[in-house]
Amino acid sequence: MIKGLYETHLFVENLERSIDFYTNVMGLELCRVNDYRPTAFFWIGEPKQQMLGLWEKPKDQIDIRHFAFECDPDWVLNESIAFLKQHNLNFWNFLQDGKEQPMVFSWMPAIAIYFNDPDGHELEFIGILDGDSKPVNTVLSYEEWKALD
Repeated sequence: MIKGLYETHLFVENLERSIDFYTNVMGLELCRVNDYRPTAFFWIGEPKQQMLGLWEKPKDQIDIRHFAFECDPDWVLNESIAFLKQHNLNFWNFLQDGKEQPMVFSWMPAIAIYFNDPDGHELEFIGILDGDSKPVNTVLSYEEWKALD
């Protein structure tokens, strides 16, 4: 019955600032802006496949949300940190080792890094890795995950 998640929506404080971020930093295609009720919609990936909606609201009506952008795992591993630094975006992992690197969720397996948009929403770049889940109930560095083979 369900084939996937088609769209998600966020409340943002400043629609113009968020349109700039999601267009010029994240590279999403703006497909519709409604001035009569301040909203903007973006295609994620190919047009008409997945959508992100932004709704302008006062700051006290914004609740922080999380969602992940699916990416090529090699890009997450090798290029995501440079991309986030280039755009001055705060990023983190759950490794607590002080290193600036993506982490692996061994139960999926997937490689990921988290960062914030201008309103503080917690975004994620995630790439599904080849191979089977590992029987480890934690996040690992990519090197630690590879060593489990």
